[in-house]
Amino acid sequence: MNPRQILFPCIGLAAGAIAQTDQRPNVIFLMADDLGYGDLSCYGATRVETPNIDSIARNGIRFTDCHAVASTSTPSRFSILTGEYCFRRTGTDIAAGNAAMIIKPEQYTLADVFQSAGYRTAAIGKWHLGLGSVSGEQDWNAELDCTPRDIGFDYHYLMAATADRVPCVFIEQGKVENYDPSAPISVSYKQNFEGEPTGRDNPELLTKLKASPNHGHDHSIVNGIGRIGYMKGGGKALWRDEDIADSIIAKSVKFMAENKENPFFMYLCTNDIHVPRYPADRFRGKSPMGLRGDAILQFDYTVGRIAAALDSLGIAENTLLVITSDNGPVLDDGYQDEAATLVGSHKPGGPWRGGKYSAFEAGTAVPFIVNWPARIKQGKVSDALVSLIDNVGTFAALVGVEIPVGAAYDSQNHLSTWLGEDGKGREFVVEMALSRGLSYRTKEWKYIEPMNGEPLQRLTNIETGYLASPQLYNIGVSKYEGENLYDSRRDVAEKLAQELNSLRQMKPER
Repeated sequence: MNPRQILFPCIGLAAGAIAQTDQRPNVIFLMADDLGYGDLSCYGATRVETPNIDSIARNGIRFTDCHAVASTSTPSRFSILTGEYCFRRTGTDIAAGNAAMIIKPEQYTLADVFQSAGYRTAAIGKWHLGLGSVSGEQDWNAELDCTPRDIGFDYHYLMAATADRVPCVFIEQGKVENYDPSAPISVSYKQNFEGEPTGRDNPELLTKLKASPNHGHDHSIVNGIGRIGYMKGGGKALWRDEDIADSIIAKSVKFMAENKENPFFMYLCTNDIHVPRYPADRFRGKSPMGLRGDAILQFDYTVGRIAAALDSLGIAENTLLVITSDNGPVLDDGYQDEAATLVGSHKPGGPWRGGKYSAFEAGTAVPFIVNWPARIKQGKVSDALVSLIDNVGTFAALVGVEIPVGAAYDSQNHLSTWLGEDGKGREFVVEMALSRGLSYRTKEWKYIEPMNGEPLQRLTNIETGYLASPQLYNIGVSKYEGENLYDSRRDVAEKLAQELNSLRQMKPER
């Protein structure tokens, strides 16, 4: 018996699903990092071309109103994997590189859905959900005591947090890949290690990217780039930023090849387009938008390599591939890469207002493409309202798994919408800003609850959407939240506020 079935005794296939086992597709959930709604040419971008992604969209279904649950990474990913709104759980804010596992072994996950249905499961790429059982007490020189294996993933190859945070090593099956015993690893988010240079004190060592003032990327220097947090050691295990995408591709293709005869689920998270943006040599200088544009090209290349591998392995026809992003875009997020200067007429957020961190729509409005040649008709575009909170509920329906009582509390089954068979989608989506303030979206209206904070985030120049009084926008008339209708349509605002408060007060069964 799978150890997770002991923890969740009601995990199992729904009635009638066992006979369909051989027909169920492989599933790849391929997620970019900080990729905006308007960053792909199939979503209207003209200053950058993404032919591989465009081809997948043309041969599948492209959604125009999909939303991440949060406008930052850690809470968004928490909700994607658990089907629980991040606002319900403390400790789901942006995680440090030495945070403990945020999803605990006792919680049901998306990986459990697939594992219980007989799938091999993998998490590859950016993680940013903590590792180890105690924050700040990981022994990076030994096998970690709590990893994605404890929440349903058979295999993992991960960046512990993000590329701008230490430790700057990959973790494979609980251990540092290419561990160098001559350079033992120490990590601290409190103080530097004696004799170790920093970006603040040794800017001459920032040979690849300079840090923007006051963003915090001026601690330890790895690969000529300043990071958040302090790290000592690593040796040959340290990554080179320009090799990160190729490393993720190689491990992904290897996992697919090893499991081509069996159904598999791969949670594949690239580092692009997150800072520090320093793609492989073959992409640098290829975009008029500088390193951020080059990183978008690298992401498109990654998607193309995954698609090509599916074809060469003969499993493309019955593989369901999702392409999306964890949250919205940001230009200047801590490094002097000229993203804000070279953006030109490009609109990373598309028609939406705001960006990463924001309560406005561009913080959570993300690309969402579903491709499954055996099932989905080509060339569809859907304006259905979609939320990434529904991963667990929708994929459980796909593979015929019954979710245990009280698990994935907020996740709904929208399989018919994701397959393009139902154009309606959700009645509402909930969005969480960096402040942990909430918004409530229907197809027509957007309600933003009162939030404390500055209306403009000083470091990134992003409009936050924070206002001490409630806001109401008619999204059905204009996607850009330009006219606050709270005073004139208080009846609508109060109805949405009541629905949001009722949702907030619901208590998941444990």
